[in-house]
Order: sequence, then C-alpha cells, then structure tokens
Amino acid sequence: MASKKIPITRVNKFFSEEDFNLNKSIGMEYLHGNLNFTLVYYGVDRKKTVNDDVYGESEKDDIRFFPPVEFKAYVSVADSSPESYASGILKYEEPGNLTFHVYIDHLKELDIDIHYGDYIGYPEREDRVRYYTVANDGQVVSANKHTILGYKPFYRTIICTPTQDDVFRGI
Repeated sequence: MASKKIPITRVNKFFSEEDFNLNKSIGMEYLHGNLNFTLVYYGVDRKKTVNDDVYGESEKDDIRFFPPVEFKAYVSVADSSPESYASGILKYEEPGNLTFHVYIDHLKELDIDIHYGDYIGYPEREDRVRYYTVANDGQVVSANKHTILGYKPFYRTIICTPTQDDVFRGI
C-alpha cells in the first residue's frame, strides 16, 4: 500500500506553503550567501567498517568513510572547559562542543544524512581544521523550535564533541 501524503493545514489562514517556502529560501540564501560557514562531512560507511565481534566497536584504522562532502550550516562553538587529572594536580583544557544548524533541504540536495558517530571538519584557522564526532544527530525535529510558526520542520540541530588528533585527522 502506497503512503498517502496528508497536506498540513494547521495555520493556513495566516501562513501557507508558499509563505513557508519563501521564508525558508530567504534563510538559506542568508546562511549560504552571507554567513558562508562551510563544514566538511565525513560519513562513516557502516557496511564496510570492520567491527569487533564482541562489543561491535572499531579500531580507528578499521573505520571506512564515504567521500567527504562540504556543506553550509550555522555554527556555534562552546567555550573550552578546563579539566584536571588526579584531584587537580595535572590540568588540561578541552575544546568546547560544536553545535550547528543545517537545513534539511540542503542535506537532501547533497544526498547526505548525518548520523551519530560521523565526523565533521570545522576550519578553525587557515592552517588548522578541528575535527568533531557527532554526539546528537538531530534526527528528531518535531519540536516547535525547528519549525516556522509550528507549520513544519525545516532544519536540524546537530551537536558534536571534539575528537583528539590521534583519533581522526581527516582523510
């Protein structure tokens, strides 16, 4: 049985599909044209990756990737957090999490779908790319914040944690 599409008419008196598409296209033009934050997506090929038989984990050299894809998103990097070992004797500082918002249509255009465990490259400086791993892939978009006036979702919020240089250095 084929799936039947049901039109969304919850706010049609004041906000139609045309209004939704106009708002979305204006936002995409601003993000892609003016802000121009470019990230690189390194998708893990879960079919070709070699997993441990007991725990289902992979060594870093056993992970296989799809070709990297550049995409546009609105980026926010959290403040770094000072940490310590052994009750404060040895101190180190961890970079903050990377949170980005990406249009669902943009992901569809590029034919990518970001999942938990994939890697994201963020150009921190001209000579340095910091890599992050996806900790929350933002697949659930039913919250009102991901919609315009509660009409329908149009973007995903993805949260990533920093990856140590010895774990992932790009392809």
